[in-house]
Amino acid sequence: MLFLLVSTLTYSQKKREMRGVWIATVANIDWPSSRDSSSSFQKQELVLLLDSLSKCGINTVIFQIRPTADALYRSDIEPWSEWLTGEQGKSPADSSFDPLQVVVEESHKRCMEVHAWINPYRVTNTPKSKLTSNHIYYKKPYLFKQYGDKIFFDPGQDETADYLLKVLKDILVRYDIDAFHLDDYFYPYPVGGKDFPDEETFKKNPNGFTNKADWRRDNVNRIVMRIQQMVKEEKPWVQFGVSPFGVWRNKAKDEKGSDTKAGVTNYDDLYADVLLWAEKGWIDYIAPQLYWEIGKTVADYAVLAPWWRANVPSTCQLYFGLYASGLEVNKPKAWKTPNELIRQMKYNQECVDIEGLLYYSTHYFLRNPQGLLDSLKTQYYAYPALPMEMKSSSEAHFPLNLRLEEDSVLRWDPVVAEGGEEASYYVVYAFPDSSDCDFDDPKNIMMKTTETAVDLKKIPGWKKSVMYNLTVTSVNRFRKESEPYEFVLYIGK
Repeated sequence: MLFLLVSTLTYSQKKREMRGVWIATVANIDWPSSRDSSSSFQKQELVLLLDSLSKCGINTVIFQIRPTADALYRSDIEPWSEWLTGEQGKSPADSSFDPLQVVVEESHKRCMEVHAWINPYRVTNTPKSKLTSNHIYYKKPYLFKQYGDKIFFDPGQDETADYLLKVLKDILVRYDIDAFHLDDYFYPYPVGGKDFPDEETFKKNPNGFTNKADWRRDNVNRIVMRIQQMVKEEKPWVQFGVSPFGVWRNKAKDEKGSDTKAGVTNYDDLYADVLLWAEKGWIDYIAPQLYWEIGKTVADYAVLAPWWRANVPSTCQLYFGLYASGLEVNKPKAWKTPNELIRQMKYNQECVDIEGLLYYSTHYFLRNPQGLLDSLKTQYYAYPALPMEMKSSSEAHFPLNLRLEEDSVLRWDPVVAEGGEEASYYVVYAFPDSSDCDFDDPKNIMMKTTETAVDLKKIPGWKKSVMYNLTVTSVNRFRKESEPYEFVLYIGK
């Protein structure tokens, strides 16, 4: 519960925007801090992490649950991740511990969304010897390719796509996630000038293509399309988003491309035609990883930001991935002169209109690098924000029987729509009696809550002897907000 009354702000804030943070589990980048710690400690650490993110104004966590064809959730298909217990296939000591379920329950309590982060093709990030003996790699070795020092699924095989869909559907059916999220790893990044070893697959299964690059892109296109179809058939309110590498193509190769000189691009090297996916409606959002500074010669943030805005259709939500870790680990001068991310955020407000930001990664983000969190709390994220709503006809139902009880408790009846669907959460508004009731201004949001009662005396920042109009709306699974139905008058005491 948060109520901030700030008189003036330097920067305008949106009521609707993505405020997301990646929680990376591979190599224990963000969580858990140790594979050797107990389940109870790991759970406590996870809850504290979510608490900290919520207090920073974050409304979405992107939680990595399948880093290397393994699981940070209970699965009968893939083994427990070594990043959780220290050994792939080894169960948590506490048999009831399920990291994904903890994240879903605890995030939803805090009115935050959970986007399940999946790496589709990567199988090893450590030596092959660490794979458990019952891993699918040993059951169906023909589905895999060794490339460099790592193992990958072969995207050209139909069985690879079928297997991935099986894994994702299992997650979707059993967990109350809000989205699936794929990052930039499709076909692997080039290694030592060598080509990915799929020539034999291409010859056996060309699918009508004579050009291998086009064939590879088609392989990825088809799995992306199938994921979207599966998600919408099972749970139409669940989104499907992608966070690709920050350069689609260089202008030197394609007139439509950005004026950059990137050594790797989505289209030509990772075989991910992400613009096509956005145009076709195969993804709900796209969040390019713009991890470079303003003014970088080969990939200038000030070139790429407007390029993505100009090329992603309005039917697809556009977020930018920002490199919070770079404020501590990057060496160029721009990253050592506070604060490159704030410069980028100012640039966004002045020059491009996007629907939100994602920060990589949680570990560095919460260290408040160069005062980043201070700026967010006092300027950019001083007020709560709702996630972007989906383009859906599923309207939200308004709460009824709003009343103010004698002990200064604001209460309302829970919203239960036809079919038994409950509201995801409620938004409580407080308007000074002399002001207009502007529901688009986030400063009027007292809080977001999953409860149906608020003890007004316990709200930090509540002004005494001030008259307020109070009302409540509900938000459904499609992120749609209801109209207000009733108001009550309250005088602070």
